[in-house]
Amino acid sequence: MAVESQRVEDFRLTKEPYYLPLGNEVELFEAAYSARLPVMLKGPTGCGKTRFVEHMSWRLGRTLVTVACHEDLTASDLVGKYTLRGDETIWQDGPLTTAVKAGGIAYLDEVVEARKDTTVVIHPLTDDRRVLPLEKKGEIVQAPEDFQLVISYNPGYQSVLKDLKHSTKQRFVAIEFDYPPADLEETILVSEAEIDTDTAAKLVKIGEKVRNLRTHGLEEGVSTRLLVYAGQLIQSGVEPVVACEATICKPITDDVEMQRSIVEIIATQF
Repeated sequence: MAVESQRVEDFRLTKEPYYLPLGNEVELFEAAYSARLPVMLKGPTGCGKTRFVEHMSWRLGRTLVTVACHEDLTASDLVGKYTLRGDETIWQDGPLTTAVKAGGIAYLDEVVEARKDTTVVIHPLTDDRRVLPLEKKGEIVQAPEDFQLVISYNPGYQSVLKDLKHSTKQRFVAIEFDYPPADLEETILVSEAEIDTDTAAKLVKIGEKVRNLRTHGLEEGVSTRLLVYAGQLIQSGVEPVVACEATICKPITDDVEMQRSIVEIIATQF
């Protein structure tokens, strides 16, 4: 029987990801990493959680293996499984096993989307054992000191069916994220979308006003990511109102009345 692993080189970042610290999150993450503690990132969609993990993996010089969690994600998808390759049975390491063996950072994005019987697999990695059992192989992988487990989720989408067990939550150091203050969000847009400060200020103002609509029926406000998309379209030559409708208005709601309200907000700036 052969064992096949994903190439660690495939997960190495080739350049430093841009990230603008909003508080003490960098220092807190570094302290957790030094203490070999797992980290949980909480915050709305598109507020910078994934970019933060990318930045920290670069800063710490660690390989980053990201898993986008979904409801069909099984424990085997995470840790590995046997597959047939011609006449040969091959063990294929999953992304979590790859990260553990490489002493990298395993990042489970939107972990609440995964089945609860799947998330239990990570428990032995989050206490003083720091091991990953490969039950189908009858093996236990000991995590090296450089390994770290990071998970993220959006508390705004919590429900009875989609929430982390308390037994899981209480295994992590929690860092909370939110949308950046206006001045820092402008700085992010100028850097990421390569637009001028005036356009960035208008987009941030639109973002603020749209987020205020959450008290009037909008499920979630526009993310910083979508504001960057708007800036990138504008920078590419798309008319600002059209760019904002395509990136800010239509992606976040299908309600016609709500879309009309957002269009009016956009029109006041452009």
